Amino acid sequence: MKKAYRVKKEADFQKVFHQGKSMANRQFVIYALPKEGQAHFRVGLSVGKKMGNAVKRNDIKRKIRHVLIELNQEDKIKPEIDFIVIARKPAAQMDFYEIKKSLLHVMNKAELLNQ
Repeated sequence: MKKAYRVKKEADFQKVFHQGKSMANRQFVIYALPKEGQAHFRVGLSVGKKMGNAVKRNDIKRKIRHVLIELNQEDKIKPEIDFIVIARKPAAQMDFYEIKKSLLHVMNKAELLNQ
């Protein structure tokens, strides 16, 4: 995923947390904040240390990014939105397809997907 598609700065993270709306299921929490005039979505990922060691956390982030890349190629994610995906403990035991299904579910609840 290109750097232009990532929320990197702490100030941007905090803005999404404090001003955005949240939606959750058992595996993921999503905070979303609409941003007018933005050419494409931006995403931030958060996987806590309780999920496992660095290798496990990076594996989870890689799978989440891969799902987002697939959705972006299909133009399913709305532009003009910043959102943050926070992985919860059950996500550590999931394979790629389970992560994709769960992420699609919570993104649909948060109204981040084009219909």
